[in-house]
Amino acid sequence: MERALGIELRKLSNLTCRYFDQQTNKRAVDAVTGTNGWIIGYIARREKEGREVYQRDLETRFGITRSTASKVVALMVQKGLIEQQSVPGDRRVRRLTLTPKAEEVKRMMDEDHEKFEATLRKGLSEEELATLFSLLDRLQENLRGMDVKEGTEKA
Repeated sequence: MERALGIELRKLSNLTCRYFDQQTNKRAVDAVTGTNGWIIGYIARREKEGREVYQRDLETRFGITRSTASKVVALMVQKGLIEQQSVPGDRRVRRLTLTPKAEEVKRMMDEDHEKFEATLRKGLSEEELATLFSLLDRLQENLRGMDVKEGTEKA
């Protein structure tokens, strides 16, 4: 029987989640889920670049709906990982910033991420990595072109 691409991607996703769940640093920070970690990393990178982050940035970056982003932000505020700050001149939006607790989480997660990337890239040449990234881009584009409700490609 031919291997199913969707199943293989799901298995890889499960292995990735399991890897991070088992990391020493991850266990030390019980308030952080995988998604929270990705968001902390994203906000940290943007802050380092001197760029502000808003909820709509999370929606775009992670491909999530406004309601999902709103729930995630509210939970992260409740956990003490991010703060929402008013923006002068626009009361509709709030800038998202990391708390000191999140900055410590970020430091620990960076250690785990470096180990993870090294493990994933082990035995792969630069050419193979370029091909892999190109294929992943195409798969994502294929899925973006789908009408999820109908299960057919958009015209």
